[in-house]
Amino acid sequence: MGLTNEQVDYSVIVPVSGRHSDATDLYYEYRAGLNALGRPYQLIFVLDGPQQEFAAGLEKLLDAGEQFTVIGLTRFFGEATALMAGFSKAVGRIIITLPAYHQIEGSEIVKLVSALDQNDVAVGRRWPRVGGVFERMRRAVFHGLLARVTHLKFNDLACGARAFKRQVLEELNLYGDQHRFLAVLADRQGFRVSEVNLKQSPKDRFSGIYRPREYTRGFLDIFTVFFLVRFTKRPLRFFGMLGITMFALGGAWTALLVVQRLFFSLSLADRPALLLSTLLIVLGLQLFALGLLGELIIFTHARHLKDYQIAEVIHFSRQPTSTPHALPEKSSVAS
Repeated sequence: MGLTNEQVDYSVIVPVSGRHSDATDLYYEYRAGLNALGRPYQLIFVLDGPQQEFAAGLEKLLDAGEQFTVIGLTRFFGEATALMAGFSKAVGRIIITLPAYHQIEGSEIVKLVSALDQNDVAVGRRWPRVGGVFERMRRAVFHGLLARVTHLKFNDLACGARAFKRQVLEELNLYGDQHRFLAVLADRQGFRVSEVNLKQSPKDRFSGIYRPREYTRGFLDIFTVFFLVRFTKRPLRFFGMLGITMFALGGAWTALLVVQRLFFSLSLADRPALLLSTLLIVLGLQLFALGLLGELIIFTHARHLKDYQIAEVIHFSRQPTSTPHALPEKSSVAS
């Protein structure tokens, strides 16, 4: 856009994957919202695999003199990978991600970015939200399960409108479908996260039906986030808990079988119980050993791991030794 890296305040990433709107309408709506920020920005579209229709619309805009960057991936990799590809070209101090279809009104971008005055990450929530009963139930179940396992309350993690400071980008590494849980992962790293109510676009309508595998993936994603948030640096607590439970069940069951054989003369030859109880003991030991191995790996890399962020450092000004009290001077480090 004719600007140097030092002049760019905002880097805007739009990952274009399976679902997308008309490129021209989307661009002009986003451009109006971004211009309202009043600061220089760079706009990056990332095409996740061949997107002929959307790419043709972007080409017409470029021919008309519009200025933005287009990154094309060789094949479909997923939205998280597309975002990471865009992040690699981002130079702004503030990173904004926007969906490739109408989710929020473009004028709400200013409100989203303004939330960073008091936070490190701001994620959008479409509100008031339009949708059927089944869709509301599905969202409630998903976010209810997420709140249960992470103790964090969010209402619309499927919203692709997010804004965060560059430091967050440097601390997080997204893969798979973890872009939806960026707020959760950022909170785990100690960043200040806020959910902002944004007006839902009147064009945001989904009349299709989600396939069963989408629900399966969602459940597995929640389990993945649960492990990443709770046990990434304490694997023994997870695997050890499972291992001890299975070992205890297998041991108690085996002891019962031994008592039955010794004192009640019950034969074990035609009963698979002994095999199953022994299997539980072995599986419990293996899970416990896996947790210990994970602890060893974490211990060897502990000096390179950091799960906190510094809000500020207070320096005390130099005063003569006769001065009883020095006045503090505050300097923000990671705001």
